[in-house]
Amino acid sequence: MIPLSILDLATVATGSSPAQALQETTMLAVEAERLGYHRFWVAEHHAIAAVASSAPAVLIEHLASATTTIRVGSGGVMLPNHAPLVVAEQFATLEALHPGRIDLGLGRAPGTDHVTARALRRSADLGADHFPDDVVELIRYLLPNDNPAHPAPVPGSGYLPEVWLLGSSTFSAQLAGILGLPFSFAYHFAPTLLDQAVESYRANFQPSLLLENPYFMVAASVICADTDEEARRLALSSALNIIQRSTGRMGPLPSVEEASTRKFSESEQTLVDDAMSTHIIGSADSVHKGLAALAERTDADELMLSTRTHSYDARARSYELVARTWTPPPNE
Repeated sequence: MIPLSILDLATVATGSSPAQALQETTMLAVEAERLGYHRFWVAEHHAIAAVASSAPAVLIEHLASATTTIRVGSGGVMLPNHAPLVVAEQFATLEALHPGRIDLGLGRAPGTDHVTARALRRSADLGADHFPDDVVELIRYLLPNDNPAHPAPVPGSGYLPEVWLLGSSTFSAQLAGILGLPFSFAYHFAPTLLDQAVESYRANFQPSLLLENPYFMVAASVICADTDEEARRLALSSALNIIQRSTGRMGPLPSVEEASTRKFSESEQTLVDDAMSTHIIGSADSVHKGLAALAERTDADELMLSTRTHSYDARARSYELVARTWTPPPNE
């Protein structure tokens, strides 16, 4: 079976706090390593009450120090929010501290609303149009070079993490191919564009100093439990959160108990059904079949799972069930 990896959002649930969410993300990274997951990524989001991963470079250092073998990285750093030189310095430092274990996934969305994006960038220009040039500039800071141009970050030249492009569009897929970078597609955000993105990435791929052959990963929302019924019950938190976000209520992730008492209108149920239609939810056997079908459909080199539940124990259990079914221990 192809490798499985994890994308975590440091979920802040009702009754919890950002500090507890970050502690749980750390615990989950340790557990992911024990279970044999290949990578553990955290995503950059801002001003979202249910997400505590606003400073991925800081969090990645903490996670890498708490683990020993699993690759740790960003899924991703929203590059238009930052100067390429700053990101190069941060991730070259991480690579120097944890050689061979750091991934730098780059995205071009703001990861927040426009008001917050402008506060982050101190400019009315949200910067997405400069994304291709910024990616190239960032990589140039990190490539081995005996005579680096000024400015030259330290650490910088030669301290190269594994650089990825992330996206939910064909634009990012095409750019990743042209630049010869591995590409991760956010199937959980843009399911209708999956097949086009895969085709665009592979059709446009050009070998580079960083990657000889195309490498494609697809990210999916997954909730796995002991039974299909229990998994669907756990998914009620996400369903209510979708309704809350649609009405501008950006609160913590609601509990299953709160969600189970909420009756959805017909229009709300349609919204939830549409948003969660591609989520893979069920028992270990059901999730295994769903992931296998997704891997076959895309001929993916790797799958990345994102699981959001109100309870940390349910989240950890979900990843355990998937891992044990995907690659069972030899004695089983």
